[in-house]
Amino acid sequence: MRFRPSPRTRKVAVGAIALSAVGAMNAPAVIGYASHKYHEYKINQPSYKARYGHWDVVNVPERFRINSIHAALLHTGKVLMIAGSGNDQKNFDAGTFQSVLWDPVRNTFKEIDTPKDMFCAGHAQLPDGKLLVAGGTRRYEKLKGDVTRAGGLMVVKNEDPDEPRTLRKGTVFRSPKGVEYRAQFPVVVPRAKKQPAADGSGRTGVTASQARVYVEAVRHGKAGVTNTAAQYDIKGLKGADARNHYGLAAKLGLDKKDFQGLRDAYEFDPVAERYLHVDPMSEARWYPTLVTLKSGKVLAVSGLDDMGEIIPGKNEIYDPKTRTWSAGPHRYFPTYPALFLTGDGKLFYSGSNAGYGPAEKGRVPGIWNVGKNTFTPVPGLSETDRTETSASVLLPPAQKQQVMLLGGGGVGESPRSTGRTALVDLTEKHPRYHAGPPLSEGTRYLNAVLTPDDKVFTSGGSRDYRGKGASDNHKAQIFDPRTRAFTRVADPAVGRNYHSEALLLPDGRIAVFGSDPLFSDRANSRDGEFEKRIEVYTPPYLYERSRPATAHGPVELERGGTTRFTVAGAKKVKTARLMRPSAVTHVTDVEQRSIALDFTRRGGRLSVKVPGSHSLVPRGWYMLFLTDSRGTPSRATWVHVK
Repeated sequence: MRFRPSPRTRKVAVGAIALSAVGAMNAPAVIGYASHKYHEYKINQPSYKARYGHWDVVNVPERFRINSIHAALLHTGKVLMIAGSGNDQKNFDAGTFQSVLWDPVRNTFKEIDTPKDMFCAGHAQLPDGKLLVAGGTRRYEKLKGDVTRAGGLMVVKNEDPDEPRTLRKGTVFRSPKGVEYRAQFPVVVPRAKKQPAADGSGRTGVTASQARVYVEAVRHGKAGVTNTAAQYDIKGLKGADARNHYGLAAKLGLDKKDFQGLRDAYEFDPVAERYLHVDPMSEARWYPTLVTLKSGKVLAVSGLDDMGEIIPGKNEIYDPKTRTWSAGPHRYFPTYPALFLTGDGKLFYSGSNAGYGPAEKGRVPGIWNVGKNTFTPVPGLSETDRTETSASVLLPPAQKQQVMLLGGGGVGESPRSTGRTALVDLTEKHPRYHAGPPLSEGTRYLNAVLTPDDKVFTSGGSRDYRGKGASDNHKAQIFDPRTRAFTRVADPAVGRNYHSEALLLPDGRIAVFGSDPLFSDRANSRDGEFEKRIEVYTPPYLYERSRPATAHGPVELERGGTTRFTVAGAKKVKTARLMRPSAVTHVTDVEQRSIALDFTRRGGRLSVKVPGSHSLVPRGWYMLFLTDSRGTPSRATWVHVK
């Protein structure tokens, strides 16, 4: 980026150069010191901030520094950071699960009791302002060389039509050859089903019920390996019990064991500041996406199940009124798919995802009619083999129904990345992707945040998988949908890659959390450390400008209705936007959206009209921002759309 120095700055620069020359004769460290001091001076100049913005590292007391895997803005203005076990198996084994509530206005922190390991769960904003958190980690992965006991899926059968069967953790299954395996978790097998015999005789038959459980061999090593399907006796059962209850398994080996998901679900109450347990999902999920539907219900999609296998299309729907789950439409997606609620109530799958699943399945972008369960592919996207760990946003304002995909990488631990961006207009009769302006370099894990002036702020990411080879991109830029161009802004001090998040704060700043690099050096010889610092970016629109006044008025708004707000200097207001608060993880944020509001002025009052569409404006809490002709935003007013 270009910087035009003032006369004083030129003097400082000359002095820095002279100091650098002296340093070259004495010690190389002096050169670095001089460059650093000049850089610090430059980025703190008012003119620089007004053009490029500024970054600040938040002072977080040590006890509240957690491995932030998830971040969600609540209608109280506070940010819930969720670590769970924080991708740290020592924490998992110790049962140390963490969440921290941050007040960005007072810069205060509060630890929240976290009942289960919400590491790699899914989340969505609910109509009443609570945050739904579903899924998480039941068991950590084990790489092939670390697996010492053969294990895998055991299907437990129950042919007793009168009683369900509960098997405790540690239940032993014995193969016909006498090899024994222990259940790693308790399992409940429902009673068998009675039904009339198919031969029309009037007799009653029984169909066995079943449940699944993960088992491991009692003995270490190859002695526990089996590659043939077999029926397993349950140790300790005799007579009819032994005949009615048994296990079935195929391969039980020493191969890699993936993470296993949780069925548990919770609502976080922003007012009481605690988690509330709700009915569990029917499927365990690790790496799921939760997306709000036009009804206000929430659809849970994909994830790894309690066996560590990707769920083959079994999705389910949460009803906030009853706090219960029901079966959803069956469709397969890789984990953490980016799904956006469109103006006609359908879901658009951008192609972005964050991880598990085969390269050739479920990665084609398209429009999903959830009601009819039909899927229409959207063509035109280039480098379709590099959509994993890409970012996607519903561009502002949401009425235009345009989605942008940015960057991405190859499947799994691929070193490949791309700087490709692409845009699609979903209002077209036959939508297709078109090339957008490229990023300056290949970027995985790019964070993208909508701003009140109808732009998109992007930052961070890395060229290689999890920042390998010291490949973090210490860059930030702002995309303007109107000009379809990026503008470079101030560079962050902290590199961010895997397990990083970013979101818009009610005062118009942007907070960035997390980062989980594999290594800490270019040679990949030293283990990386989780980035616990919070960095906040203040955009140029908050420097050397007077801000529009905050709107004052009713908290409750109705779709299709008009609400009057008192605004000092109302004649300066150019736009009004409802901005849905973020709930983001793995650079996947399907909650954020910016909705343009029509308004009229009369003296010091604005009459603001909310669009009537359920699909465009899902029920819930929003930030109401007002901007002037330069795009300078007011502080947000929290409003609730009924």
